[in-house]
Amino acid sequence: MPSVMGLLEERERAARQRVDVLQAELREAEAVWERFVIAREAVAEVLAEPRGEEGPPDGVAGDRPARVVGAVPGSVVPMWRESLTVAVLSPDYQQLMNALTGGSGAAPVAMDCRELAVAVGLEPVPAKVEGVRSKVKRLAARGWLMEESPGVFSAVVGRGGGS
Repeated sequence: MPSVMGLLEERERAARQRVDVLQAELREAEAVWERFVIAREAVAEVLAEPRGEEGPPDGVAGDRPARVVGAVPGSVVPMWRESLTVAVLSPDYQQLMNALTGGSGAAPVAMDCRELAVAVGLEPVPAKVEGVRSKVKRLAARGWLMEESPGVFSAVVGRGGGS
């Protein structure tokens, strides 16, 4: 007869495997969704440009540097590079970055998504926490944040503040 602890460990292992599979599926779905968002925004940007513009678009070729404009809600998170500050991020992303940097001059802190949701004034309910998780995963994928361990994020030194 199997022990109760053995049965519990077996079920825990099965549940962990299921969670791992679902997390992988979520990452894949987020990547697909993100590509569609980027494609839609690129098409909207191209369609909004005036016709007959001379020269290459900003940031494509030539001697002039890429133009960085202020962010608006819903804008794309750019890949981090030396010349960018938190000000190029939309307000939601700026709030998350500020929560992780602890304000200018302070040492970066590490927080999980639930703590981050509370830090930016959201209720720690699953829907809000998942929204925060999606945003910080995007920031981490683009070099703004570091995922220290699964679900725990911190600002990369020198990339916070400056807003």
